[in-house]
Amino acid sequence: MRRQRRSRRGYSGKKPSIAPFVLAAVLAAAALLIELFVNAGIRFIALPLLALAVVCAVYGLSLRCEPGLGRAVRIVLLAVLAASLVFFSVLEGVIIAGSRTELKGEPQVMVVLGAQVKQSGPAALLRDRLETAAEYLKEHPELPVVVSGGQGRDEPTTEALAMRDYLAARGIEAERIWMEDESHNTSENLLNTRALLEGKGYDMDDTHLLVVSNGFHLTRVRMLAERYGLEISTLAAPATDLPAKVSSYVRELPAVVKSFLFD
Repeated sequence: MRRQRRSRRGYSGKKPSIAPFVLAAVLAAAALLIELFVNAGIRFIALPLLALAVVCAVYGLSLRCEPGLGRAVRIVLLAVLAASLVFFSVLEGVIIAGSRTELKGEPQVMVVLGAQVKQSGPAALLRDRLETAAEYLKEHPELPVVVSGGQGRDEPTTEALAMRDYLAARGIEAERIWMEDESHNTSENLLNTRALLEGKGYDMDDTHLLVVSNGFHLTRVRMLAERYGLEISTLAAPATDLPAKVSSYVRELPAVVKSFLFD
Protein backbone atom coordinates (compact mmCIF):
# COMPACT_ATOMS: atom_id res chain seq x y z
CA MET A 1 0.00 0.00 0.00
CA ARG A 2 2.82 2.40 0.92
CA ARG A 3 4.63 1.62 -2.31
CA GLN A 4 1.45 2.15 -4.34
CA ARG A 5 0.83 5.51 -2.65
CA ARG A 6 4.43 6.57 -3.31
CA SER A 7 4.21 5.67 -6.99
CA ARG A 8 1.12 7.80 -7.40
CA ARG A 9 2.97 10.79 -5.95
CA GLY A 10 5.77 10.50 -8.50
CA TYR A 11 9.52 10.25 -8.23
CA SER A 12 10.00 12.80 -5.45
CA GLY A 13 7.33 11.34 -3.17
CA LYS A 14 5.41 14.60 -3.43
CA LYS A 15 2.02 15.13 -4.97
CA PRO A 16 2.43 16.14 -8.67
CA SER A 17 2.15 19.85 -9.26
CA ILE A 18 -0.93 21.32 -10.89
CA ALA A 19 1.25 24.03 -12.47
CA PRO A 20 1.26 22.41 -15.96
CA PHE A 21 -2.55 22.38 -15.99
CA VAL A 22 -2.76 25.97 -14.77
CA LEU A 23 -0.33 27.03 -17.49
CA ALA A 24 -2.31 25.04 -20.08
CA ALA A 25 -5.52 26.77 -19.04
CA VAL A 26 -3.88 30.20 -19.21
CA LEU A 27 -2.45 29.51 -22.68
CA ALA A 28 -5.78 28.17 -23.97
CA ALA A 29 -7.64 31.19 -22.59
CA ALA A 30 -5.08 33.54 -24.17
CA ALA A 31 -5.50 31.76 -27.52
CA LEU A 32 -9.28 32.13 -27.33
CA LEU A 33 -9.08 35.84 -26.45
CA ILE A 34 -6.64 36.48 -29.29
CA GLU A 35 -8.86 34.66 -31.77
CA LEU A 36 -11.94 36.61 -30.67
CA PHE A 37 -10.65 40.10 -30.05
CA VAL A 38 -7.18 40.73 -31.50
CA ASN A 39 -6.42 42.35 -34.85
CA ALA A 40 -6.34 39.85 -37.72
CA GLY A 41 -2.70 40.66 -38.48
CA ILE A 42 -1.46 38.91 -35.31
CA ARG A 43 -4.31 36.45 -34.77
CA PHE A 44 -2.06 33.63 -35.99
CA ILE A 45 -0.45 33.61 -32.51
CA ALA A 46 -3.54 31.79 -31.18
CA LEU A 47 -2.60 28.51 -32.89
CA PRO A 48 0.89 28.06 -31.39
CA LEU A 49 -0.47 29.11 -27.99
CA LEU A 50 -3.12 26.41 -28.23
CA ALA A 51 -0.47 23.87 -29.23
CA LEU A 52 1.62 24.84 -26.20
CA ALA A 53 -1.46 24.43 -24.01
CA VAL A 54 -1.87 20.86 -25.25
CA VAL A 55 1.81 20.15 -24.60
CA CYS A 56 1.53 21.47 -21.03
CA ALA A 57 -1.59 19.41 -20.37
CA VAL A 58 -0.01 16.20 -21.69
CA TYR A 59 3.12 16.85 -19.63
CA GLY A 60 0.97 17.37 -16.53
CA LEU A 61 -0.86 14.11 -17.16
CA SER A 62 2.47 12.27 -17.57
CA LEU A 63 3.46 13.35 -14.05
CA ARG A 64 0.35 11.65 -12.68
CA CYS A 65 0.94 8.33 -14.47
CA GLU A 66 2.85 5.36 -13.12
CA PRO A 67 6.60 6.14 -13.38
CA GLY A 68 7.27 3.89 -16.38
CA LEU A 69 4.27 5.09 -18.35
CA GLY A 70 4.89 8.72 -17.45
CA ARG A 71 8.49 8.48 -18.66
CA ALA A 72 7.35 6.93 -21.93
CA VAL A 73 4.76 9.69 -22.48
CA ARG A 74 7.39 12.38 -21.92
CA ILE A 75 9.80 10.69 -24.35
CA VAL A 76 7.07 10.53 -27.01
CA LEU A 77 6.15 14.16 -26.31
CA LEU A 78 9.79 15.23 -26.74
CA ALA A 79 10.06 13.25 -29.98
CA VAL A 80 6.90 14.87 -31.35
CA LEU A 81 8.20 18.33 -30.46
CA ALA A 82 11.55 17.62 -32.14
CA ALA A 83 9.87 16.24 -35.27
CA SER A 84 7.56 19.26 -35.40
CA LEU A 85 10.51 21.62 -35.17
CA VAL A 86 12.26 19.87 -38.06
CA PHE A 87 9.07 19.77 -40.14
CA PHE A 88 8.23 23.43 -39.70
CA SER A 89 11.85 24.48 -40.32
CA VAL A 90 11.85 22.63 -43.63
CA LEU A 91 8.43 24.04 -44.52
CA GLU A 92 9.61 27.58 -43.74
CA GLY A 93 12.51 26.99 -46.11
CA VAL A 94 10.07 25.93 -48.85
CA ILE A 95 7.98 29.07 -48.25
CA ILE A 96 11.04 31.33 -48.44
CA ALA A 97 12.29 29.59 -51.59
CA GLY A 98 8.86 30.08 -53.19
CA SER A 99 8.66 33.81 -52.48
CA ARG A 100 9.64 34.81 -55.99
CA THR A 101 8.24 36.17 -59.24
CA GLU A 102 7.64 33.38 -61.74
CA LEU A 103 6.49 34.52 -65.20
CA LYS A 104 5.53 32.00 -67.89
CA GLY A 105 4.09 32.98 -71.25
CA GLU A 106 1.67 35.86 -71.73
CA PRO A 107 -0.99 36.22 -69.01
CA GLN A 108 -4.46 37.27 -70.11
CA VAL A 109 -5.77 38.43 -66.73
CA MET A 110 -4.10 39.74 -63.59
CA VAL A 111 -5.47 38.75 -60.18
CA VAL A 112 -4.57 40.75 -57.07
CA LEU A 113 -5.25 38.87 -53.85
CA GLY A 114 -6.73 40.82 -50.96
CA ALA A 115 -5.29 41.50 -47.52
CA GLN A 116 -6.24 43.63 -44.53
CA VAL A 117 -8.03 46.94 -45.04
CA LYS A 118 -8.01 49.51 -42.24
CA GLN A 119 -10.15 52.59 -41.68
CA SER A 120 -7.42 54.60 -43.40
CA GLY A 121 -7.31 52.28 -46.41
CA PRO A 122 -5.25 49.24 -47.45
CA ALA A 123 -2.75 48.10 -44.82
CA ALA A 124 0.96 47.92 -45.65
CA LEU A 125 0.97 44.40 -47.16
CA LEU A 126 -1.97 45.17 -49.42
CA ARG A 127 -0.46 48.51 -50.49
CA ASP A 128 2.69 46.63 -51.51
CA ARG A 129 0.59 44.29 -53.66
CA LEU A 130 -1.30 47.16 -55.25
CA GLU A 131 1.79 49.22 -56.02
CA THR A 132 3.38 46.19 -57.68
CA ALA A 133 0.19 45.52 -59.65
CA ALA A 134 -0.23 49.16 -60.72
CA GLU A 135 3.33 49.32 -62.06
CA TYR A 136 2.81 46.16 -64.14
CA LEU A 137 -0.62 47.25 -65.38
CA LYS A 138 0.75 50.57 -66.61
CA GLU A 139 3.36 48.65 -68.62
CA HIS A 140 0.66 46.33 -70.00
CA PRO A 141 -2.35 48.54 -70.79
CA GLU A 142 -4.27 45.73 -72.50
CA LEU A 143 -4.39 43.57 -69.35
CA PRO A 144 -7.58 43.47 -67.21
CA VAL A 145 -7.31 42.87 -63.48
CA VAL A 146 -9.48 41.06 -60.94
CA VAL A 147 -9.25 42.43 -57.39
CA SER A 148 -10.30 39.62 -55.05
CA GLY A 149 -11.29 39.93 -51.41
CA GLY A 150 -14.41 40.13 -49.25
CA GLN A 151 -15.01 42.06 -46.04
CA GLY A 152 -13.53 40.81 -42.78
CA ARG A 153 -15.21 41.42 -39.45
CA ASP A 154 -12.72 44.18 -38.59
CA GLU A 155 -12.67 45.84 -42.02
CA PRO A 156 -14.67 48.94 -42.98
CA THR A 157 -15.34 47.78 -46.55
CA THR A 158 -14.62 44.90 -48.88
CA GLU A 159 -11.00 44.40 -49.83
CA ALA A 160 -12.04 44.35 -53.48
CA LEU A 161 -13.61 47.82 -53.27
CA ALA A 162 -10.61 49.25 -51.44
CA MET A 163 -8.28 47.76 -54.07
CA ARG A 164 -10.35 49.07 -56.96
CA ASP A 165 -10.31 52.59 -55.52
CA TYR A 166 -6.56 52.42 -54.87
CA LEU A 167 -5.75 51.28 -58.41
CA ALA A 168 -8.09 53.86 -59.92
CA ALA A 169 -6.30 56.56 -57.92
CA ARG A 170 -3.03 55.27 -59.45
CA GLY A 171 -4.38 55.84 -62.95
CA ILE A 172 -5.70 52.37 -63.83
CA GLU A 173 -8.89 52.68 -65.90
CA ALA A 174 -12.04 51.61 -64.04
CA GLU A 175 -13.24 49.43 -66.93
CA ARG A 176 -10.12 47.27 -66.59
CA ILE A 177 -10.82 46.52 -62.91
CA TRP A 178 -13.21 43.67 -62.07
CA MET A 179 -14.23 43.09 -58.45
CA GLU A 180 -14.62 39.72 -56.74
CA ASP A 181 -15.87 40.66 -53.28
CA GLU A 182 -17.03 37.40 -51.66
CA SER A 183 -13.75 35.68 -50.74
CA HIS A 184 -12.40 35.28 -47.22
CA ASN A 185 -9.31 33.13 -47.82
CA THR A 186 -6.86 32.19 -50.57
CA SER A 187 -8.82 29.15 -51.68
CA GLU A 188 -11.96 31.24 -52.16
CA ASN A 189 -9.94 33.94 -53.94
CA LEU A 190 -8.93 31.48 -56.63
CA LEU A 191 -12.23 29.60 -56.93
CA ASN A 192 -14.40 32.72 -56.97
CA THR A 193 -12.09 34.43 -59.46
CA ARG A 194 -12.39 31.41 -61.74
CA ALA A 195 -16.20 31.58 -61.49
CA LEU A 196 -16.17 35.33 -62.22
CA LEU A 197 -14.00 34.89 -65.31
CA GLU A 198 -16.07 31.97 -66.56
CA GLY A 199 -19.10 34.23 -66.23
CA LYS A 200 -17.33 36.73 -68.48
CA GLY A 201 -16.79 34.06 -71.12
CA TYR A 202 -13.23 32.95 -70.36
CA ASP A 203 -12.32 29.30 -70.96
CA MET A 204 -10.25 28.60 -67.85
CA ASP A 205 -8.57 25.62 -69.50
CA ASP A 206 -7.02 28.12 -71.91
CA THR A 207 -6.60 31.20 -69.70
CA HIS A 208 -3.30 32.19 -68.14
CA LEU A 209 -3.53 34.24 -64.93
CA LEU A 210 -0.92 36.49 -63.35
CA VAL A 211 -1.45 36.35 -59.58
CA VAL A 212 -0.05 39.19 -57.47
CA SER A 213 0.66 38.78 -53.77
CA ASN A 214 3.47 39.21 -51.29
CA GLY A 215 6.29 36.70 -51.63
CA PHE A 216 5.49 34.73 -48.46
CA HIS A 217 2.04 33.90 -49.91
CA LEU A 218 3.08 32.53 -53.28
CA THR A 219 4.03 28.96 -52.33
CA ARG A 220 0.49 28.40 -51.09
CA VAL A 221 -0.98 30.18 -54.12
CA ARG A 222 0.89 27.91 -56.55
CA MET A 223 -0.10 24.80 -54.59
CA LEU A 224 -3.80 25.67 -54.66
CA ALA A 225 -3.76 26.87 -58.28
CA GLU A 226 -2.31 23.53 -59.39
CA ARG A 227 -4.94 21.70 -57.32
CA TYR A 228 -7.74 23.70 -58.96
CA GLY A 229 -6.38 23.31 -62.48
CA LEU A 230 -5.48 26.98 -62.96
CA GLU A 231 -2.57 28.04 -65.14
CA ILE A 232 -0.79 30.88 -63.35
CA SER A 233 2.30 33.00 -63.21
CA THR A 234 3.14 34.84 -60.00
CA LEU A 235 4.29 38.40 -59.38
CA ALA A 236 5.95 38.81 -55.98
CA ALA A 237 5.26 42.06 -54.18
CA PRO A 238 7.70 43.14 -51.47
CA ALA A 239 6.72 43.34 -47.81
CA THR A 240 8.03 46.74 -46.80
CA ASP A 241 6.66 46.69 -43.23
CA LEU A 242 9.17 44.58 -41.28
CA PRO A 243 6.89 43.50 -38.36
CA ALA A 244 4.16 42.53 -40.83
CA LYS A 245 6.70 40.64 -42.94
CA VAL A 246 8.05 38.64 -40.00
CA SER A 247 4.60 37.79 -38.64
CA SER A 248 3.40 36.80 -42.11
CA TYR A 249 6.22 34.32 -42.66
CA VAL A 250 5.43 32.73 -39.28
CA ARG A 251 1.68 32.76 -39.88
CA GLU A 252 2.11 31.18 -43.30
CA LEU A 253 3.37 27.92 -41.74
CA PRO A 254 0.02 26.75 -40.30
CA ALA A 255 -1.78 28.35 -43.26
CA VAL A 256 0.09 26.12 -45.74
CA VAL A 257 -0.64 23.02 -43.64
CA LYS A 258 -4.33 23.94 -43.35
CA SER A 259 -4.64 24.58 -47.11
CA PHE A 260 -2.82 21.35 -47.97
CA LEU A 261 -5.15 19.30 -45.79
CA PHE A 262 -8.51 20.99 -46.19
CA ASP A 263 -8.67 23.32 -49.23
